[in-house]
Amino acid sequence: MSKQAEEEVYIGSIDQGTTSTRFIIYDHLARPVGSHQVEFTQVYPEAGWVEHDPMEILESVRVCMAKALDKATADGHNVDSGLKAIGLTNQRETTLVWSKSTGCPLYNAIVWMDARTSSVCRKLEKELSGGRTHFSEICGLPISTYFSAMKLLWLMENVDTVKEAIKSGDALFGTIDTWLIWNLTGGLKGGVHVTDVSNASRTMLMNLKTLEWDQPTLDTLGISATILPKIVSNSEVIGNIAIGWPITGIPISGCLGDQHAAMLGQACRKGEAKSTYGTGAFILLNTGEEITLSKHGLLSTLSFKLGPKAPVNYALEGSIAIAGAAVQWLRDGLGIIKSASEIEALASQVESTGGIYFVPAFNGLFAPWWRDDARGVCIGMTRFTNKAHLARAVLESMCFQVKDVLDSMHKDAGEKGEVKNEKGEFLLRVDGGATVNNLLMQIQADMMGSPVVRPADTETTALGAAYAAGLAVGVWTEEQIFASEDKTRTSTTFHPKIGEELRKKKLESWCKAVSRTFDLADLSL
Repeated sequence: MSKQAEEEVYIGSIDQGTTSTRFIIYDHLARPVGSHQVEFTQVYPEAGWVEHDPMEILESVRVCMAKALDKATADGHNVDSGLKAIGLTNQRETTLVWSKSTGCPLYNAIVWMDARTSSVCRKLEKELSGGRTHFSEICGLPISTYFSAMKLLWLMENVDTVKEAIKSGDALFGTIDTWLIWNLTGGLKGGVHVTDVSNASRTMLMNLKTLEWDQPTLDTLGISATILPKIVSNSEVIGNIAIGWPITGIPISGCLGDQHAAMLGQACRKGEAKSTYGTGAFILLNTGEEITLSKHGLLSTLSFKLGPKAPVNYALEGSIAIAGAAVQWLRDGLGIIKSASEIEALASQVESTGGIYFVPAFNGLFAPWWRDDARGVCIGMTRFTNKAHLARAVLESMCFQVKDVLDSMHKDAGEKGEVKNEKGEFLLRVDGGATVNNLLMQIQADMMGSPVVRPADTETTALGAAYAAGLAVGVWTEEQIFASEDKTRTSTTFHPKIGEELRKKKLESWCKAVSRTFDLADLSL
């Protein structure tokens, strides 16, 4: 390939998140040359319920594509002729059912953090012999409000249009990746109904070993296989973008759930871990080609499968429901800050939290606790407590939760399951919007007692989807994607600054605060 031709190679990446959608265009060196982002509506019909309008999500993708193309073109990039493929990454577990004949959603998308299915979960736990872990050996996941299968059961039981569409053969089920790909590839005019292995691994319905829908699980839950999408790898040509979109005729050739995309964007090999700080926080440790079943409250899931015939990399994951969402709550719920970026300056006004501990169990607690009966608490308040202490406690809550998950990972993976540096330290790679907050990153290193490494480009989720798409069409090789020298040269490392004794005391106080959140879901209004 000539230098000129090489320079005109571009890969697009759709990053459809929980609160916003973005589209980023990368050049052949994986540098962003154009991007656009829009926020969309969060729907809260009842306490603990969270929904999205699937049509608004589609429109957000359309707008982001068009605006990013305009920006890249205005900056002199010949994207029209140089765009080779599109990758897609998405908020996981968020569930919807739509009509095959009209293309319309039959209900809003139920978002991953939505807790309305707790009664469905309790009922199953009582009925099934294995209780909460009945399906864990097959799918790597406990019965929880978090996963798509529970949301689908709720839709089947509570929404008449969904019941009728399934009965008449007119229903299609999908997570957000499936909904987007079906519409992008033509919708009613031949849209492709697929999901990828990483998103499928979050439904509770896929067998982790076979990477296919697990028929005994479907039979147990009463879910028809006919409504489910076909499962594909993370890096292969899925279909071309149809007429009617700002980009047409370009292959969609990469698809990963957001956390798996971040693993790839961070080039995490076996024994390496990353934490993504977004609405929630998600810590994944690549365990290689072996499935590691957790005994300490983590999930077994996929890292990635980079091609139809490529080996599978598995992972241990700890999912935290509320991270950046707690900062949004300070902004929107309490009005303590006007924008999320203000929290660092506010929290920096004090040296400590003044003895308060905040546990953001707004919709229960995920890993490693798995308590959907938990609710948020703030303890240790005195008349001395002010808004700066609360802001700092919110930042600390994110870091304590990540530390809890990493402790569980160390127990499950053991010494051999982790790659350490020459000093014997375990490095945590971090990414996501909140990592621009230097105070947050320093607190994270302090709580862990080991270094935190932040890459120069923290949007590694979009980058991972671009890598998968580019790999499938020959723009990059695996060797180029996993070459880490350049990445580490431009990264920032945060080293712990507090002593072991103070760290231990703070962690003990945190555990005390967490224990106070249990059994609060039924507090009367």
